[in-house]
Amino acid sequence: MTATIKINPYLSGNFAPISQEMTANNLTVIGEIPRNLKGMFLRNGPNPQFSPIGQYHWFDGDGMIHGVQIEEGTASYRNRFVQTPGYNLEKEANQPLWTGMLEPPQMDNPYGPSKNTANTALVYHSGRLLALWEGGEPHALTVPELDTLGPHTFEGKLRFPFTAHPKIDPSTGEMMFFGYSIAQPPYVQYGIISPQGELIKTVAIDLPIGVMMHDFAITENYTIFLDLPLTFRPERMQKGEPPLQFEHNQPSRFGILPRQGNNEDIRWFESNACYIFHTLNAYEEGEEIVLIACRMTGTTVLGEAKEKIKDSDIPYLHEWRFNLKTGEVTEQSLCNVPSEFPRINEQYTGRKNRYGYSGKMAESSEPKFDGIVKHDFEQGGFEIHHFGPHKYGGEPIFAPNPTAETEDDGWLLTFVHDEVSKLSELVIIDAQDFTASPLAKIQIPQRVPYGFHGTWLSQ
Repeated sequence: MTATIKINPYLSGNFAPISQEMTANNLTVIGEIPRNLKGMFLRNGPNPQFSPIGQYHWFDGDGMIHGVQIEEGTASYRNRFVQTPGYNLEKEANQPLWTGMLEPPQMDNPYGPSKNTANTALVYHSGRLLALWEGGEPHALTVPELDTLGPHTFEGKLRFPFTAHPKIDPSTGEMMFFGYSIAQPPYVQYGIISPQGELIKTVAIDLPIGVMMHDFAITENYTIFLDLPLTFRPERMQKGEPPLQFEHNQPSRFGILPRQGNNEDIRWFESNACYIFHTLNAYEEGEEIVLIACRMTGTTVLGEAKEKIKDSDIPYLHEWRFNLKTGEVTEQSLCNVPSEFPRINEQYTGRKNRYGYSGKMAESSEPKFDGIVKHDFEQGGFEIHHFGPHKYGGEPIFAPNPTAETEDDGWLLTFVHDEVSKLSELVIIDAQDFTASPLAKIQIPQRVPYGFHGTWLSQ
């Protein structure tokens, strides 16, 4: 009897890493790139440079940026590893030096217990492109070369981790961010970066226990923190249970803080247990703060739950309203199609938006997107752009038309991979003619593995 070898799904198919960094010009374009679309599409994702030690989680891989530069209807491609200190140490040793998050922490590792992979997201602020990972500091990159300049700590003022999902106010140019610690207080710290790129304020936020807080939201005047019951309890470890676990019998708490406020100014609102990886947007309407995000009844993304929860790990777009006058919380589901990686026209960050876009979850045991959902919050309802059979894409990034007069005048960009032909392409979809075929498909000269978050840098 032969033993079956279990293949890690995140090291096979189009989740598998690639090893080659390349630059390619004059890419083949099927269709026509809109003349007003000029700039660079960038996407970050995990790409281990060596075969991992022990169990590999999709969140573990070294950061790799894939970029497509578009100018005058032509396109070029380049991909580069984010050369973090950890990446460079392993490259020098020619082997992996760290295990991943599914293994016990390596407290005796001479290089530290974990590696900042800079693999999750990207933000461009104050003329600087940063690769982000929520367990540590950002890494600065050059544009368009994507060369790594090194860790960026805002002249040494950043002394705690930096979220993968900072928010930039489109009116003031400020960038709001937070960092969390699961093991020791303060469990959350909040910061504001000036439009000129200076860290001007940090505030410790009191939480009763450490939680995994992946995202947050801002409005014109407030910042919203998500204290959700994916908790870290060391006592579970002593019983042989995972220390990080979703507690379905605990409420979800939403903390609303005036943007320039301190810990004593925060107001907490409670609702049923849920988990949110990503928020779409938030805004103020009368006495209410409105939050739109992808809601799951629970999550097992970092290990098994104690009890099976119906629809756990299945995200649906959801709305919460927090009444600042009465303290009341009302909520409703906005869409019955499972979707994640929500995005908007970022000129509406923190302001009331009519449209949102999210990746339509495929019926698969892995997190794959087989289309994009366009949500209309004014009329209600949604449309779906399907990628086609055996084709899977990523987060839909909105690139506004420079001459736009309406919110949805622009294009959605995402990498799509055909699992039959094994070819990857960047598709450009007209956001106003959403269900039509893409305006252009830019052929990428190598496979682009599935990844996380991206951004559009207009020229």
